[in-house]
Amino acid sequence: MTAPLAAPVRLLIVDDDETLRQTMAKRFQRAGMTVLAAADAEEALAKIVHNRCDVALLDLHMPGMNGIELLAKLKENQPELEAIMLTAHSSIDTAIQAMKQGAYDYLTKPFQFPELEIHVLKAFDKVKLARRERQWVEQLAFESARYRLVGSSRAMQKVTQLIQKVAPTEATVLVRGPSGTGKELVARAIHNNSPRRDRPLVTINCAALQETLLESELFGHEKGAFTGAQQAKPGLVEVAEGGTLFIDEIGEMAPGLQAKLLRVLEDGHYRRVGGTQEHHADVRVVAATNRPLEGEIKEGRFREDLYYRLNVVSIELPPLRERRQDIPELIEHFLTTRQVGPGRSRLSPEALQALVNHEWPGNVRELANVLERAQILAVDQVITPDDLPENITEGVAEPGTVGGNPDHLREVERKHVQDVLKREKGNKVHAAKVLGISRRALYRLVAKYRLEADKAN
Repeated sequence: MTAPLAAPVRLLIVDDDETLRQTMAKRFQRAGMTVLAAADAEEALAKIVHNRCDVALLDLHMPGMNGIELLAKLKENQPELEAIMLTAHSSIDTAIQAMKQGAYDYLTKPFQFPELEIHVLKAFDKVKLARRERQWVEQLAFESARYRLVGSSRAMQKVTQLIQKVAPTEATVLVRGPSGTGKELVARAIHNNSPRRDRPLVTINCAALQETLLESELFGHEKGAFTGAQQAKPGLVEVAEGGTLFIDEIGEMAPGLQAKLLRVLEDGHYRRVGGTQEHHADVRVVAATNRPLEGEIKEGRFREDLYYRLNVVSIELPPLRERRQDIPELIEHFLTTRQVGPGRSRLSPEALQALVNHEWPGNVRELANVLERAQILAVDQVITPDDLPENITEGVAEPGTVGGNPDHLREVERKHVQDVLKREKGNKVHAAKVLGISRRALYRLVAKYRLEADKAN
């Protein structure tokens, strides 16, 4: 090995032969790798507690824990790590056993260092590929078109950052916010970016069911537990095994059921309705509420111990009226993902102004429904104020005039034009069509808001 490697490989070397271990460490360090060296399995396991490794070179036969046993421990701690087994006692049986434990490759001593370097680099390529695929899947899950949280406002950036931090953990999450703000989308984003993503995401709404039916839906029931229970039925806690259970409107849950849910959160145990057998659940719980649970606790309607068990991490979703700068982005999202009719609709400036000025008591859900209605009513796929409900168009300024806060509306207009240009990859002909304006008008807006300069920056 002559030239240092460009790739920052983190290499773990475990071998009880001190001379060989030191020689390998020096050679790979000269090649630009970060090297951790250990004489046995215990030392190796202690060193990786605070250090991530990409590739491991493991001596197969060592005092105490052997290389195959060590490999299993390493994989538990760092699943993406790839290992190359080294042995002076080659046999097909040990090679097969090592591969079954997840070893990437197998070399016999003595070996040539250039050959070993090639094996290490190939193993590292596999690690990088696995990481890229995982990151792509996570990004795809988080940005999934129809179920994406939309908005670049500071409030939504904070929500996104919290999701990214809490999703990989097992922490219980309480999502707060008014109805229609997208609490289920937060739960979906947490699940899709968690280690449980390949298992079910199960949703239940406490406000939609009576107490007895809610208990049966959550925990299941045995045959004959109540009139009409002709056969046993698993509950959603059981259906969500290994995955995530999203409990919406948790503030509507009756105190008796709250105690049973608390037990699930504390030790995973529950019983079906009418049953005596203990069941164990491996589920992550994400709960949501539009009520101030602290007030419910004072009124005796919500258990304080359950509240603290649910509120490990709290994510607050603001009402739409507090993040109006996200409205143009939301409009583009809904017109793209919830298209009605043969062609994609676009919005007139007056209609955009009306939508931005509205108070949106139903929040994002109301906006989505208004846009669906408007697409049906629009002529030639151009949505105008005439296609919007009267409660939204009251007080809208006539074309050519400005209503509301001028500075705010100018910023909304600038952001809307910028977003469309970005989506159309800078094609002004297409962007003008989407905006429903002439190319000359678009050029004036680009110059007015210095959008070309923004792009250069």
